[in-house]
Amino acid sequence: MHKSVVALKEVLSPVRDRLIHHPVYQHVQSSAALRIFMQHHVYAVWDFMSLLKALQQALTVVSIPWVPRGSANTRYLINEIVVGEESDVDEEGRRTSHFELYLRAMQQAGADIVPVSRLLQAVEDGLSVEKAIRLHVPEPAVRDFMEFTFGTIASGKLHAIAAVFTFGREDLIPDMFLQIVQDLSKEAPGQLTIFKYYLERHIEVDGGHHSHLAISMLEELCGEDALKWEEAASYAKAALESRIRLWDGVLATIGDSLVMEN
Repeated sequence: MHKSVVALKEVLSPVRDRLIHHPVYQHVQSSAALRIFMQHHVYAVWDFMSLLKALQQALTVVSIPWVPRGSANTRYLINEIVVGEESDVDEEGRRTSHFELYLRAMQQAGADIVPVSRLLQAVEDGLSVEKAIRLHVPEPAVRDFMEFTFGTIASGKLHAIAAVFTFGREDLIPDMFLQIVQDLSKEAPGQLTIFKYYLERHIEVDGGHHSHLAISMLEELCGEDALKWEEAASYAKAALESRIRLWDGVLATIGDSLVMEN
């Protein structure tokens, strides 16, 4: 592993620990709370794909006529990740993207997919992603999170996008949360099987194999450029802090829902 990756991980360690030990996980103790979590988290699952596609567009050629671009090794790394994220297998072995799998998990759990579906429809209808977020994402924490993601993409800095992709997303859902979902699934048989599969797949693929590929890609993009490594660390840290604020928003919404119930 490149010495700069080791140094970057050391810089990120304190904020990453705050994220992994965020109190939101301890408050997802009911199916209702889990639905709230999913209705916030789905946006992070969706905009992750835009980070991925921004890298693929820049590091490979997706236009005609094709010409070789950049490092073949980097092309291989991003294309392998794309295959896994965009066309993985669901719990029955059928091809699907992780986002589409998540939507199915939400539907099975009884979570509301209408808001995120409206956002996607607005984008498909030609509305800019910035306007679509402002119009169709009412929760401030979710809106801020997505604006950071698309702001990073708009920067055009591939090493920054790769850093957010690599360290802002991989392996950030602790094993503890999977155990919570397993416990809740016993209380609601048949309602969380897809979500449980999604989490297991996420830990296995995103936090394992894809994590190593993404780190190799970042090493290729930063090389020996100290400024790029510094910017990569800054963007990655900001991404983790953005996720913490997103979890703060989830926690606040769960708290508000409990107050309303009482």
